Amino acid sequence: MVRMPPIATSAALSKTSRRTAAPAWLVMVLVCAGQFLVVLDVSVVNVALPAVRTGLGLSELGLQWIVNAYVITFAGFMLLGGRAADIFGRKRVFVLGLALFTIASLAGGLAHQPWQLIAARTIQGVGAAVLSPATLTILTTSFPAGPARTRAIATWTAVGAGGGAVGGLVGGVLTEYLSWRWVLLINVPVGALVLAGAVLWLTESRQGVARRLDIPGALLVTGGLGLVAYGIVQTETDGWASASALLPLAAGLVTVAAFIAVEARAKAPLMPLGLFRLRSVSSANAAMVLAGAAMFSMWYFLSLYVQNVLGYQPLQAGLSFIPHSLSIVLGSKLGPRLMNRVGAKSLAITGAVISAAGMVWQGTMDVDGTYLGTILGPGILMALGAGLTATPVASIATSGADPADQGLVSGLINTSRQMGGALGLSVLSTIAASRIEAGHGPKALADGYGLAFQVGSMVLLGSIVLMVIALPRRRADATQG
Repeated sequence: MVRMPPIATSAALSKTSRRTAAPAWLVMVLVCAGQFLVVLDVSVVNVALPAVRTGLGLSELGLQWIVNAYVITFAGFMLLGGRAADIFGRKRVFVLGLALFTIASLAGGLAHQPWQLIAARTIQGVGAAVLSPATLTILTTSFPAGPARTRAIATWTAVGAGGGAVGGLVGGVLTEYLSWRWVLLINVPVGALVLAGAVLWLTESRQGVARRLDIPGALLVTGGLGLVAYGIVQTETDGWASASALLPLAAGLVTVAAFIAVEARAKAPLMPLGLFRLRSVSSANAAMVLAGAAMFSMWYFLSLYVQNVLGYQPLQAGLSFIPHSLSIVLGSKLGPRLMNRVGAKSLAITGAVISAAGMVWQGTMDVDGTYLGTILGPGILMALGAGLTATPVASIATSGADPADQGLVSGLINTSRQMGGALGLSVLSTIAASRIEAGHGPKALADGYGLAFQVGSMVLLGSIVLMVIALPRRRADATQG
């Protein structure tokens, strides 16, 4: 999410009043369809990964770049996309982001080399980062404040959750009956239809106050994160002492340091460092980075395990994850209600503990695993815990911030989750690959995937300890340094 701008001024609206405004339901359909595609593409490729590996000859480690190329650029450019929509116009940025996303989907679906697919996923992530914030700001400027806007945002949130929930099933159906390529190509007709509707019926609006775009900041944080992730992956094949690992790691850390220096001096920084002086913001974002690093990889390794070890077909794999998807939606829905009873901090810790218990259980997977004991039970715990954790951590982060900064803080939490997930996937896939290389056959695969969950549970334990120690319990504590 990004900072919600005010409703478009009359001066801005007068420029677009010549065209009859589209019905509210049509605006809702168009922007929610765009958000659905963005969220869907985070998860839809997971079930298709074994087929992608076979089709393009990717290595075990190379597979994680199909996911991370999208996530890293999505996280790195998301805040920039929100600001661009305010400056250049929400409709214009929505159309640009959706066009970029759709073209990249076509390129990825037609890829014949691994680098072509990874490059397409990278561009997809940029398009998604530009598109996603614009969908929300179009809603907030198209619906008047009050119940109508509240219902619109609730619908937008539900559609986003639905995109993540059905990703595994959609990926399974497309891979089983068509090809892995269609997990990307399906975006093309849908994107083209939404694009045509946006051009014809959406009206333009922008924020009245002109602000600068922090393009250097977005490039630096994205490049730094990518270099660190690449260096981590290289350690599995060449070792920690090799130049091929140390050089990108060092370059990544230097780039991140340069990003911090740029943000400290920028007049309109992408990530205002002053916000991190608030205890609520700094502790919640740190906890979310660790939680994201542990939880994000769950779908990735489960998809590989059920197909490579248990022999599930893609459709079977997609169907097997339906209870997991429903559990994370249930946790997300229960979170706000439970917060009022037990408090945000207690609920965040409880959710993380539930998820960690599921990860420990999942870490016992072996070559003879069953659906009920190896997939369903631990999966429900992991997903339910993740759903219960996200909302209270975001609530704590915004509790100490100025009302004008709460949209930005929400965006920072989302960025922290994505960045933590990208780095976590790099680390855990490297650990899993090292264990797999030490053996052979399905047993080695099961041992490697299980080890990833075991290490992930320890990372999540670190997040829990941080929540206990650092998260403020009272609003008065949230503003402390």
